[in-house]
Amino acid sequence: MFGIEGKQAVSITDKAATQIAKLMNNGGHQGLRIGVKKGGCAGMEYTMDYVDEIDANDEVVEQDGARVMIAPMAQMFLFGTEIDYEVSLLEAGFKFRNPNVVDACGCGESIKFDETISAGE
Repeated sequence: MFGIEGKQAVSITDKAATQIAKLMNNGGHQGLRIGVKKGGCAGMEYTMDYVDEIDANDEVVEQDGARVMIAPMAQMFLFGTEIDYEVSLLEAGFKFRNPNVVDACGCGESIKFDETISAGE
């Protein structure tokens, strides 16, 4: 929907692709749907949900056995995002490197986008 021909809407690192494929295989899911919703101290939060049925309006990105669907209302906010999977001594989880984010809260769970994105400029 908001993509550029020949360029995927999001990129997935090898570590993230491995983890997504593992989650898909363990649960028998079609993939993971990523999106954004209002919430948190900075205004927006990422969402990730298992998908058992692909919506015709989703943007689908596949890599190395991993499949990510981008919810239609989130496509303009997520275009150009790199999805990574990081493991540290205290935590493990998906990390989003999103060029559209202009601010984030200290905990890293909540983000703010450039207001011109949602205005459609």
